[in-house]
Amino acid sequence: MRNILLVTTVIMAGIFFTSCRSAKKIQTAINKKDSSTVVITNPVVNDSALFVKQTMDTLKSKYIDYKTFAAKVKVEYEDSKGKQPNVTAYVHIIKDSVVWVSMYATIFNIEAFRVLITKDSVFLVDKINKEVQLRSLDYLQEITAIPFDFTTLQDLLVGNPIFMSDSLVSYRKTDDRLLLASVGQYFKHLLTLDTNNVVLHSKLDDVDITRNRTADITYDEYENKEGVNFSTFREITVSEKNKLDIQLKYKQYEFNKDLSVSFNIPKNYKRK
Repeated sequence: MRNILLVTTVIMAGIFFTSCRSAKKIQTAINKKDSSTVVITNPVVNDSALFVKQTMDTLKSKYIDYKTFAAKVKVEYEDSKGKQPNVTAYVHIIKDSVVWVSMYATIFNIEAFRVLITKDSVFLVDKINKEVQLRSLDYLQEITAIPFDFTTLQDLLVGNPIFMSDSLVSYRKTDDRLLLASVGQYFKHLLTLDTNNVVLHSKLDDVDITRNRTADITYDEYENKEGVNFSTFREITVSEKNKLDIQLKYKQYEFNKDLSVSFNIPKNYKRK
């Protein structure tokens, strides 16, 4: 079980959660005595309605849409026990169908895990211990207490903002930044954009203040290939009781190329 949790956490780049942080921090961050902060009390009649609509329309237009995605990712992560060995992950996504990941122990260049994720299942082949695990996606949500679904996982890997909500409650403009505060079903979300409405940072605080879950996701080193503005470097802080820091460096990536997915389960592997 430890392996499937570890691999799933790394694949999803953590999705969240830091203890000892108040869920009110999102409002504190956006209201730091700045007169340019606009609180949206009624976006239908408020003077800021047009600005909000234009900003949200622009964000949606920048959403990375694709049919397939392939990438080579260097993964560095550190948990409560310190810095862990680097992993190189090869990722294939056939949108809304399957996520395939092959993970190599970088220091030895040996494939350690192979993972296949569908809309309802997770298959894990542990090549180190010669074990196979099959779990439902719902089961992973239960044991990790993370409200992710297949779409969220895809968005996280390709660099789209996750847990986005149209329910903006306030925004703040500076000379070079725009901060948007929204509230969704699970999280309060503070999204930081540059002057071109490119996502720079995502801060998620749990709506349930008894959980104190938090995620910090930084998007950097953007490249634009074939019209896709893609963040090749991301830093993610995740934890609830224990902190986990993750860095994802995309060394190679391609959109909309023909992909094959191979997932064979050796007969002599122990099933768990």
